[in-house]
Amino acid sequence: MTTQAQPLAGPLSAAVANLCAGLRPQVSPATAAGFGEVLRRLSAPLQVAVAGRIKSGKSTLVNALIGRRVAPTDVGECTRLVTRFQYGTVDRVEVVFTDGRKQVLPFGSDGSIPRDLGVDVERVSHVEAYLTNAVLRDLTVIDTPGLGSLDAASVARTEALLGGGADTGELDAVSRNAVAGAEAVLYVVTQGVRADDQQALAAFTAATAGREAGPVNAIAVLNKADTIAAETVSGSAGDTWRAAVLLAERQALTLKPRVADVLPVIGLVAESTETGGFTSADADALRGLAGLDEATRETMLISADLFTSWECGVPVGVRARLLEKLDLYGIRKALEVLDAEPGITAGALRRELLDASGLDGVRAKLNAVFRARADGIKAAAALASVTALAAASGDPNERQRVHNAIEVLLAKPEAHQLRLLEALTLVSSGAVAMPDDLLEEVLRFGSSRDVSEQLGLPGRPPHELIAHALERAGWWRSFASFGATPAQSRVAHVVHRAYFLIWQQLRGRR
Repeated sequence: MTTQAQPLAGPLSAAVANLCAGLRPQVSPATAAGFGEVLRRLSAPLQVAVAGRIKSGKSTLVNALIGRRVAPTDVGECTRLVTRFQYGTVDRVEVVFTDGRKQVLPFGSDGSIPRDLGVDVERVSHVEAYLTNAVLRDLTVIDTPGLGSLDAASVARTEALLGGGADTGELDAVSRNAVAGAEAVLYVVTQGVRADDQQALAAFTAATAGREAGPVNAIAVLNKADTIAAETVSGSAGDTWRAAVLLAERQALTLKPRVADVLPVIGLVAESTETGGFTSADADALRGLAGLDEATRETMLISADLFTSWECGVPVGVRARLLEKLDLYGIRKALEVLDAEPGITAGALRRELLDASGLDGVRAKLNAVFRARADGIKAAAALASVTALAAASGDPNERQRVHNAIEVLLAKPEAHQLRLLEALTLVSSGAVAMPDDLLEEVLRFGSSRDVSEQLGLPGRPPHELIAHALERAGWWRSFASFGATPAQSRVAHVVHRAYFLIWQQLRGRR
């Protein structure tokens, strides 16, 4: 089964598709086959890989984002494999073997992919899960194994096959690697991230076939935010969520400019409340707990053991179920809501818990950074694949022919966004060194689509934005001509034009 052809993400993707179509008769059969795969990828939804260390809660977050508990969260065969969740007209699971064979499996009785597939995992390439889910119409979510901590076979499968699918059998290994890989990545980190967190960076490299991370195609989330000890984070005033926000800001400094932002989230609460796991029976059980005297409640909330063993009117089994779905933080938050509004409905309580999970913030950032930029992200990834395919051909004439065609495309005014994405990747990866203040200014263009935020002047009146855009456009033009290195000058010309286009846009609104 293949996914239904999708319309191209936008004009930039269409321009790159036309470039590929025009070049195919002019290149070798092997390169032409690679271009065919690029065309297929351009017409598919944006592919976002969820990557991170083992036990960081990736699959739980995947379930929350999809809104259905389909990804296994317990350790099993399936968690060692790459699993692609994409839109389909019929719910089904396909196990794709390394020799190209496919075996169709039903979803489990609980609606998730079977924990154990009943096949030889060593012969499995990856798993395709098709869902009649609106979220997946324009976004393919790819769940990866916990990279850096698993067996070599799992990592090798991820590096070689993530994003390539089973339709690339006509390509050689080098060409297949050139077109494989997710177009965007969601890092999942925990509070243990370090300044030299090479595993997180390795996860991205594996997920994108070696392409560089940058603020236009990478976001990180601080998962399990409820496990942070607030007293260890200065400035939190003992509030767990505030501590998570502060810690996420610090982690952003560690991971930037590789990622656009780091956002706190409580994946377990998000999954339970967004996938139908939280029921009216759970709400009733929480009401029973809310009716206990304050001393008993506080004692029970000290630890999971006390919560399930302390004697009270709510059955132990019911409390254990609440703990599995919400953990102590979510239970405490629900009790606070019930204290403030005893008559709240089960649906409204679920919404309050979902709000407390931080999932809405993650989705908003996904929309702002990934969905709103899908056209540019897909087009840029496609151009990178085209360049890699030409380089892999070994024919200098073919490589030059492709290079010239790309330069003609990028010279067009409407392709400026691709130039900007290229510039952002160059500076964020360190390929072009910039002073810290200029680096921050360039990266603002990748962190938001809001013009005022791109200018570094959120909330300021239009006349100030117009004046600032014109002033910075002039400054970057001068910098490009005087004082910049050749590599910096290339970036500076792109930034100058970005400011100039913003100036034109703002003037047109008046």
